[in-house]
Parts: sequence; C-alpha cells; structure tokens
Amino acid sequence: MDDTVEAFAESAHSGPPRRLGQRYDRDGFLPDPGNTVVRHLDLDAQPGQVVLAARSAMMALPGAERFLFTPVESLHMTIFDGVLDNRRVADAWPAWMDPDAPVEDVTREICVRLDGFEGPGEFAVRVAKVRPGGLELCGATEADEAVARDWREALSEAFGYRQGEHDRYGFHMTFAYSLDWLSDDLVPVWKEGLARIQADLVAKAPVVPLRPPAFCRFADMTRFEELVGLR
Repeated sequence: MDDTVEAFAESAHSGPPRRLGQRYDRDGFLPDPGNTVVRHLDLDAQPGQVVLAARSAMMALPGAERFLFTPVESLHMTIFDGVLDNRRVADAWPAWMDPDAPVEDVTREICVRLDGFEGPGEFAVRVAKVRPGGLELCGATEADEAVARDWREALSEAFGYRQGEHDRYGFHMTFAYSLDWLSDDLVPVWKEGLARIQADLVAKAPVVPLRPPAFCRFADMTRFEELVGLR
C-alpha cells in the first residue's frame, strides 16, 4: 500500500476508503472480532507521552476530521495477525481448526498452544516514517529488525499459517482510519505537518517504548485484551 500523503488525496481515488463500512463507519468502530499478537505502547514511559503528543499534533491538522482516531489505550504495534471472523481464508486461518469454528474457539486453542512459548528475544523499534493515520515502525537496529521478523516466524508455527504478506509485512502503529480522502489542497499542508511531527518525534523518542508482546483478543479496534504474555 502507498502510504504517502498523495495516496490519501481525493484525486487519487474514485471510491471510499477500503475498510469504511467493514471495520468502522462514520459513527464509530464496528464489530470486527478476532485475535492478534501485539506490543502495546508503554504509556508510563516518557517517550510514550511523546508518541501521544505526535498523535495530538496529527489530530490538530486541518482535515483531521476525515479520520476516525482509535483510543489511546488501544495503541500498539502488531507482531503477528491472528484470525478475523470475516477473513476465513487458508493463509489466515489455522489448518488445525474447522474453518467454520467460532473465533472464540480458535482463541482458546491458541492460548493453549502458546502456553510455554519462548520468543526469539527482546527487540526495540523506532519510527521510520509518520504517515497519514499513524506511524511506520522498524527495528531500532538491523539486529532488532531481525529479531522482530524472527517473532513472526515463530508465531506462524504456533498459529498454523503463513500469510501471503508474511515476509513483506510492514510494522506500524495505527492512530486512525480514513473516513474521507483529503482534499487536494490539504496535501501540501499534511506533507509539511507530518514532516514536522516526524522530526519532533524522532528527536524526542528515538526508541518507541513498547510493552512486552502479548496474545490478545478484540471485539473491535478500540480495545485489545491481553490474554497471554509472551517473552
């Protein structure tokens, strides 16, 4: 996906944002149950407050009402996409589970499979880019990036599938989802605004503070309940 500001311009699209009406609508977030492995933003760490300041600065940009922002407590970096109730396809659903099984049953089984799971180790991340709606993240060093990728490899074994984008998956932290595309006259305003936000964020939070990985369940995009802590 092209995450440049130009890619969010009205002139670049003939229809509404892809997930509008599925994951959310103009009134808020819709039910979209599933599970996932994430690292929540550490709100107790001072750099975590810097990330929140970046989010607030984005919300203050002209045209920000064209985005639906997620709650602060939900902010996270996904390590591995779990199952979604509305995405029951071979590369995103465990081969060991009936494709018609309730998501709750899959979640319970994965909790069992993750009992005693040992991850590849700790890793740190930094901001690679501030983009409309959130942050593009990467390992703080090449070694950190390698460990993060190793987590995805190890979790694919536990979950029993490997998605088509497994190797090229882009780590990120979503702040918001598009309700409407930006008017073309706002594109330069957002380019300048996001560049300013990125410079400030990188200077004050060279490493994004994240809590340890956890297997979570969710009913929608507003809350990710930690079920199994992973190390």
